[in-house]
Amino acid sequence: MTTAPISRTRERPGGEEEATTELKLGEFQNVPTLTLSEARLLINAVMDHRRQQRQVNETETLIKTQDYLDVFARFKQKENIEAVERMLASRVELELFERSQLGSLCCESAEEAKTLIPSLANKISDVDLQELLDDISKLRNFTEG
Repeated sequence: MTTAPISRTRERPGGEEEATTELKLGEFQNVPTLTLSEARLLINAVMDHRRQQRQVNETETLIKTQDYLDVFARFKQKENIEAVERMLASRVELELFERSQLGSLCCESAEEAKTLIPSLANKISDVDLQELLDDISKLRNFTEG
C-alpha cells in the first residue's frame, strides 16, 4: 500500500525580488515605503480614529503588529518622525526602499548601513552616509519606550 504525500509541493515564489547590491523589487520598485516609526504613527492614528467612531475591530494580527512596532519603531514623537522623513527625502539618489530601511534600522556607521543595505554601496559616499546617520541619530530619544 502506498501512502499519500504528507504535504503539498511548495510553489516557488513568483517574483524575482531581491535587495542585494542591486535592488530588484519588481512591481514594488517605485512604490512609496514607510519606516517602522511611520507605520506605527499611521496605524495608531487610524486606530484612534476608529475608536472615536466606535468602529474598533482589533484582530490578533493587528495587536501583534502594534506590539512589534511599539518595540522596534526607533522614533515615537511625530515631530522626530517627520524630521527623519524630510532628511531621507532629501537624498534623492537613494531608492524609496533604501530610505525607509535607513530610517528603520538607524545604523551607527556607514559600514554597518552598507552591510545591512548592500545596494547603498555605490550610491552614497561613506562620509555623506555617516553624516546622514549622525543627523538621524540626533533625533532619537533614548528615554522613550
